Amino acid sequence: MDILALLQCLQPILTPTILRQFSWIIFAVFAMTGRVTMLGISRWAGTGGSYRTVQRWFYTPLPWTQVLVCFFRQHLFQPNATYILAGDEVVVTKAGKHTFGLDRFFSGLLQKVVPGLAFFTLSLVNTTDHTSSPIAVEQVVRSKPVSAPLPTAVSSDPISKAKPGRPRGSKNKNKAAVILTPELQQIQAMLQALLLKLAGWLSVTYVTLDGHFGNNNALQMVRQCTLHLISKLRSDAALYFPYTGPQAQHGTRRKYGTRVDYRHIPTPYLKATTSVDGLETHTYQATLLHANFAQPLNVVIIVKTNLQTHAWAHVILFSSDLPLGWDNLVAYYRLRFQIEFNFRDAKQYWGLEDFMTITETAVTNAANLAFFLVNVADCSRRKICPDEATFGVLDLKAYCRGYKYVTETIKCFGKNLTRF
Repeated sequence: MDILALLQCLQPILTPTILRQFSWIIFAVFAMTGRVTMLGISRWAGTGGSYRTVQRWFYTPLPWTQVLVCFFRQHLFQPNATYILAGDEVVVTKAGKHTFGLDRFFSGLLQKVVPGLAFFTLSLVNTTDHTSSPIAVEQVVRSKPVSAPLPTAVSSDPISKAKPGRPRGSKNKNKAAVILTPELQQIQAMLQALLLKLAGWLSVTYVTLDGHFGNNNALQMVRQCTLHLISKLRSDAALYFPYTGPQAQHGTRRKYGTRVDYRHIPTPYLKATTSVDGLETHTYQATLLHANFAQPLNVVIIVKTNLQTHAWAHVILFSSDLPLGWDNLVAYYRLRFQIEFNFRDAKQYWGLEDFMTITETAVTNAANLAFFLVNVADCSRRKICPDEATFGVLDLKAYCRGYKYVTETIKCFGKNLTRF
């Protein structure tokens, strides 16, 4: 397996020296056991990759988004397939005090707030073979909140309460003109930069994000990038049917109809019914309104009922694309979970949890290297064994480790190899 041959597509982006060092590092990570650190990489890289060489590579700024896009286009892109963008944040636990971007983040895996680093990742998901390829990775760095100034004097006047109701003369606000949070600004910048690199050879329409982004601000952020959002609403979201009755001759036109009762959704909106293992699933689709959103939503409501206990639960998915069918909406949101497998592989095999660097450049290189190796491993598995179901990441590492042992054994014989 020639790693350097796979990286030839990166020649316009990286220098020959960086490419050569890159190939040593990739093969060392593929073959090594234990934690993926700079010291471990240098021990498995052979005579060419000394510790100082590996250290110098980690402290060299690299255009990672271009590297990921170029490698994906050359080795993983399927022209006849349909792709969607999936985004999510991954949290890496870290100790110490000096690592760049170190803060306290909520870890969904541990279900608690932990000290560590966070990286927001965008991935291209193939809707045909359900594979996910990381395409852009950026670290989430929180700015310190500015404390409010202390009051200079205490007023003796009693606190005046605001009058209830809407102030006279106030005008309706444009819900489409939102103020984006720093988190949404970073994601929007990532999307805009990525779309520029994909222009001309790959068209993407949908972005799938988890329930954290099921709000109007996130939807407007995605729409400003000329994309459509697919996400999830809270289970108690106040949705309304559009009003279709008679309008008054004077005054504001009525917009909202009856509120959606998730226990009794009208039958005309029913799209599918299935029953498996005592669980009955009803799928509904309708164009509904939400008071906090600037536009109507294409909503799919999935209601599951236990036929024995009659316990029920529901999930509310939505999209800003009104013509999108319910089956595609559900399928695209399910594919969002494929990015979680990228996080698992990056942590378990490619050193996302192991790196010990602390500077901004080194942390960025270590995290992006882990996600880049996810794509390289996917490409290598397809070349070695087209049937990926029977050839996993552990098989790939065992293959590379065996190759490493054989080559090192041959080197030990040297010129005496002709005697055998």
